[in-house]
Parts: sequence; structure tokens; C-alpha cells
Amino acid sequence: MSYYTVLGLAKEPFSTSPDPFFFYRSSAHLQAITRIEIAIRLKRGLSLILGDVGTGKTTLARTLLTNFPQEEGFNFHILLDPSFESEYQFLLHLSRIFGVQPAFKSTLDCREAIEHYLFQSGVTEGKTTVLVIDEGQKLSTHMLENLRVLLNYETNEFKLLQVVIFSQMELLGRITRIKNFIDRVALKYIINPLNEEETSQMIQFRLQSAGLESSRIVFMPEAIRAVYRCTQGYPRKIALLCHNALEAMVMYERPVIDESLIQELAAHESRWVGAGAPA
Repeated sequence: MSYYTVLGLAKEPFSTSPDPFFFYRSSAHLQAITRIEIAIRLKRGLSLILGDVGTGKTTLARTLLTNFPQEEGFNFHILLDPSFESEYQFLLHLSRIFGVQPAFKSTLDCREAIEHYLFQSGVTEGKTTVLVIDEGQKLSTHMLENLRVLLNYETNEFKLLQVVIFSQMELLGRITRIKNFIDRVALKYIINPLNEEETSQMIQFRLQSAGLESSRIVFMPEAIRAVYRCTQGYPRKIALLCHNALEAMVMYERPVIDESLIQELAAHESRWVGAGAPA
């Protein structure tokens, strides 16, 4: 039996999977998702969302997709891992996810096929094509240069391709070294870790979303403060530590999670990381 069923929960509240159902919308995340939606609907072109590992970028990307559920006039495509050995492979993959077939399958053929598709979709059919790229820090300079070219496809009124890149901070330095790229960025937003109050709200949000009775206390206030100190407000770290805490609470038959349990779990994790993961 899973620990969450013992607690009367319908789902696991602290999975680290990017499930939009458990996405806590902090003020920063809410502002980011709102501004991305505006940029897409106004057809501004390129949006760049930056943040350290574990700040919730992938979940934010999945939430963005669910915010346009079968909405007419939008064609969303997602690229989860933009690691390609050549610009030709990159453009060929984009051609395929757009559903177009280059005539002779060269780099130029791929660009021309994509341009034709974007014009047909955006002008003739009146649809908005959106490309969401996760793990954007894996984009090479050549891939970024090709994106810059694709972003040049436009009418007098709007960009034919809307691109949203979710990336770690390291991408910013690479972009600034590409001539005429940074000025293509219509929206640049940096996601920071949660503060202590938001950490508490995230924990309560996830527990209640999983079905916890509102009157039941699982994490003592001092435990939540300890979670914040140990994780520094990074959502992925919060979810992992809280998952381990709930599991320990059930295993050791503790009535609640207190500060000592959080400190014990954090210390164990620190020793494990310091020793190195087992082969």
C-alpha cells in the first residue's frame, strides 16, 4: 500500500514529475505564464524563460500547453530535448513535428519547407504556430542561429512562428554572443526560487490537491521552516524532501512531521550525496 493511501490521499502529492495538476502558482510563476500567453496571443515571436535547475520550468511548460486546451487557431509543438548533432538534423526534426516533408532534405530544403508551412498556417489558415522548447540550454550556437532565421519569417503585422524556450541560466550568455539574436527576444523572464511563505503554501497546496482534509495538520510550522532552510525554496527539492518526510512519517508511525524529522532526512541526504551515489 502506498504511503499516500494510508494518509487518506487520492494521489501522491510530492511527485517530482511535471504534472500541471500539482503546479503551485507562485506570484513569479503566475506572472511568467500570464506574460507568455500574452506574447503568444499577440504573436510577438520569441519568449525566453530562464531559471536554475529545479525551479519548475518543465512543469511551467506543461502548464502552458494545458492553458490552450484544444483552442482553435493554435498549433502547439513541443521539443523536449533539443540535442542534435547537426543543424540539418535539427531542421529536419522541426519539419517532421510541423508535419511537412522537405523536397530534397537538405538544410535549405528544410528551411524552405518550414517557411512554406508557417506562411500557409499563419496567413492562409489564420492559425498561430507555437514551438515550445524545453531544456533550452542544450541548444547549440548553430541551432540558435537557425531559430533566429525562422523568427525572421513574418508579415507586416506579426511573426509567423512563436517560440518559447525554457532554459537554465547558462543559455543567456550564449544568446548574447549571437549577433541580432537578443533583440529578437520579446519576453525574457527569470524564475527565482520560492520564499519561505511560498514554500509553505506550495506544501499545503499539494497536500490539499491530493485530497488531504483541510482540518488535518501533517507538517508542523517548524518543519516547514526547516524544509525551506534545507531546500532554499527550490520546488523540486521541496517535493523530494516532503515525499521522504511523508514516507518516514508512515513508516515510523509518527502523528505529524516535525523539525527533527526534516533535519534527520536532510542530514541523511547530505551524507549520501557527499559519499557519492552507488554505482
